[in-house]
Amino acid sequence: MTSFRDLHRPGDPLLMINVWDMGTAKMMHKLGAQALATSSAAHAYTLGLPDGGTLDRDAALAHAEQIVSATPLPVQGDFENGFGDDPETCAETVRLAAEIKLAGICIEDTTFPDCGFYEFDLAVERIKAAAAAARALSADFVLTARTDGIMTGHYDTDEAIRRLQAFSDAGADCLYAPLPPDMTALKRIVEATDKPVNALVAGKYCQQDRAAFAAAGVARLSIGSSLARVTHKAIKDAGQAMLGGDFTPLSNGVSGDEIDQFLS
Repeated sequence: MTSFRDLHRPGDPLLMINVWDMGTAKMMHKLGAQALATSSAAHAYTLGLPDGGTLDRDAALAHAEQIVSATPLPVQGDFENGFGDDPETCAETVRLAAEIKLAGICIEDTTFPDCGFYEFDLAVERIKAAAAAARALSADFVLTARTDGIMTGHYDTDEAIRRLQAFSDAGADCLYAPLPPDMTALKRIVEATDKPVNALVAGKYCQQDRAAFAAAGVARLSIGSSLARVTHKAIKDAGQAMLGGDFTPLSNGVSGDEIDQFLS
C-alpha cells in the first residue's frame, strides 16, 4: 500500500478530501478517495459554531479519531495553529495526533482569537518544534506548515515564500500557502521549494482543473470547507423553498438505498 507521504507527487497531485463526519468519510472512500482530512471549519459548522479558533484541541482530536476509524484511508488533521502559541504546545499536538493514528497534521501561522499572524521567528520555532516531535515518532508522520497570512491579506506572496522556505528548513514535510493571488503566484511558490506543495481548491481556484494544478507542480490538493459549504447551500436553498411552501427541492436527494450502499 502506498504511504501517505508517497502519495505527494509534484505534477501528479493527490486529491485529499476534507470530510466532517464518519458518513462523509465513508462516502468519499467508496467513491475512490486515496486520502482524507478533517476540516476545522466544517467541524465547527456541525457544532453550530463559526470557523476560526472556536474548537479546542480535545474536541479536534476526538473528532479526528472518529474520522480515522471510519475507513482505512490515511487522514490528516486540520489542527489550525496547533492549539497554542508556544512551540512546545505544537510539539505536544503532534504527539497526541500520532496517538490517534493520524497520518499527519497541518499547523498554520494564524493567531487566535484576533486572526492575526505570528511574527516570523516564533512562527519558525513553532514548526521546528512540531517537526522535531514528528521525527521522534515511531510511525511516519507528515507535517504540513501553512502560511495563512497570504489568504487573510496580512502579507504578500514574497513573505509567504520566505516563511515557507524557513518552515522547510525547520523540518516541515509539506508546504501550504492557501489561496495565493493567482496561478502565477502559486507556481512561484512551488518553484521556491523542493518540498511538496499543497493547494487549496476554494474560491476562484474551483475554476481550475486538476491538470492546471499539475502543470503548476502542485503535489497535493485539499478542499478545506468547500464541500461542506456545498451541502450548506443545498440546505439553505431547500429550507428557503420549503418554508415558502415549495417542496420540490426535496425530491433532488440521493436515494436512501444508495446512501445505505455507501455507508454499509
